Amino acid sequence: MASPRPSPGTTRGARVWDVPIRLFHWLLVALLGFSWWSGEQHLMDWHRLSGLTILALLLFRLYWGLVGSPTARFARFVRGPHAVLAYVRGQDATRAPGHNPLGGWSVVAMLVTLCAMVGAGLFAVDVDGLESGPLADYVSFDQGRLAAEIHGWVFNALLALVAVHVVAIVFYLVRGKNLTAQMITGRSQLPDPRPGAIDDHQAWLWKAVLGAAGAAAIAIAVARGFRF
Repeated sequence: MASPRPSPGTTRGARVWDVPIRLFHWLLVALLGFSWWSGEQHLMDWHRLSGLTILALLLFRLYWGLVGSPTARFARFVRGPHAVLAYVRGQDATRAPGHNPLGGWSVVAMLVTLCAMVGAGLFAVDVDGLESGPLADYVSFDQGRLAAEIHGWVFNALLALVAVHVVAIVFYLVRGKNLTAQMITGRSQLPDPRPGAIDDHQAWLWKAVLGAAGAAAIAIAVARGFRF
């Protein structure tokens, strides 16, 4: 007689993050580091390519926040001031998987900052007018210079947000919640309450492919300055 198989709920944590979200997160981390390095080294062709790839990632994330898996949707984790205050006071009884009410707004702040940085970079022009973003032809030289300055200012703001993000990760790690591991494996340390359930990302695969194709098409159009 065969021995009973162990319950999936006791061997695997609950699924929290789907594959598209995890790919977005780690690609963004890598590309931000590369963008900083290429900018410091004045490798502007690579810097522009990296920025355009980040643009495609952001477009995909905005799309995925509307149609993606439950924990990826803005409607799931962007909550009002009352919910945020309740969480800060330890009075939030929902404990839904994914971003908490405070973390949800940090995600919004990060995405808005990234969009502002990339958007400014598209119109930026250097001091000599030799290097510029793909949409710089649509603005004057002075406006392009202002866009370049905004690009730098917003990057500094982004560094501050990243620092807060890292502090939050360390804070939760000390409290026994490894957020980095969750973003790698897609699962929490808590048992899966749905033994035998199909991984969520399979149900959203076709939407992810469609969104990635659309985001890439828009980024390519921007790279061409909308000239075909």
